[in-house]
Amino acid sequence: MATPSSKKKSTGAKKASRKVFPKAAASRATPARKRTARVSAKGRSPLASWNDTATKSAMLDFVARVTKKGSNDFVPPAARIAVFDNDGTLWCEKPMPIQTGFLFGKIGEQAAKDPSLRDKQPWKAVFEKDYKWLGDVITKHYNGDDSDLKVMAAGLLAAYAGETVESYAEKAGKFLRGSQNDALKRPYLKTAYAPMRELLDFLTANGFTNYIVSGGGRDFMRPITQELYGIPPERVVGTTVALGYKVENGVGNVYHTPKLELFDDGPTKVVRIWSRIGARPIFAAGNSNGDIQMIEFATQGKRPGLGLLVNHDDNTRDIAYTAGAEKALDAAKMQKWVVASVKSDWNKVFAD
Repeated sequence: MATPSSKKKSTGAKKASRKVFPKAAASRATPARKRTARVSAKGRSPLASWNDTATKSAMLDFVARVTKKGSNDFVPPAARIAVFDNDGTLWCEKPMPIQTGFLFGKIGEQAAKDPSLRDKQPWKAVFEKDYKWLGDVITKHYNGDDSDLKVMAAGLLAAYAGETVESYAEKAGKFLRGSQNDALKRPYLKTAYAPMRELLDFLTANGFTNYIVSGGGRDFMRPITQELYGIPPERVVGTTVALGYKVENGVGNVYHTPKLELFDDGPTKVVRIWSRIGARPIFAAGNSNGDIQMIEFATQGKRPGLGLLVNHDDNTRDIAYTAGAEKALDAAKMQKWVVASVKSDWNKVFAD
């Protein structure tokens, strides 16, 4: 976590370097700065779901500095770009990323109809409910081993091949609104983290433009991002399958193919930010090893930048884990990013 400095010290730090941020501190609560950004989303106290810790102070201070006209750190509204990972950052990704439930449901149907698929991964794991194999695929990926991910991806890409983009979006939206996280006993749309939605609204109210930049499927997230986060579909950057166009019965449609176009994770996130947004963000939030480069990109530019890493250390209100985030936590310490402890920094995890 970042430790708030006095106003006098903060001024000196800005003269030395605009990219210097408060050093990491213990998780003990500290009073939030009185000098905060102008407004919260709906006139309430800024970031009310966040405890008054150094983490909250660092975010309030950053927004106050970049929005104060005439200050050395002022950033014009057009350049106030914030990027957020989705899985594990904006909504819960455990025990499995939400999209996998959607895709596994489809390949489970395939395995039920075709016994020959049951000896092949990922149909075998889904049919036998081998959640360890499925979960380890993601953890291994974050540790640099994509051998099983490629096997799983082949099956998942075939699941909705031939589906029109509109039909896929309709089915994804229906799944998200009608299914739940069995471990938390909560509907999927109610596993969005309340403090992070509050942060999104706070940034918007202070002239930021928020984007989602996720390893999750772009077309899976788009049906609900406006409703859930206040982020329109055109500001969602994510993993994409190759698409094709064809005319059937006189009607042209865009279809999913069984080929991966791009896996939006790690360094690829940075490339996609530039290709889709055309600017370096000044605020980036993530939770895993796959977010390291995105946070580095946001915090290493000429303008002030803030990196936020969500640390899932609360196994009572959330699902605690560090697997797949070890390198990110080390990078946060070395590069002085702000670390948000679910246990210490959030007084509320979910909205209700």
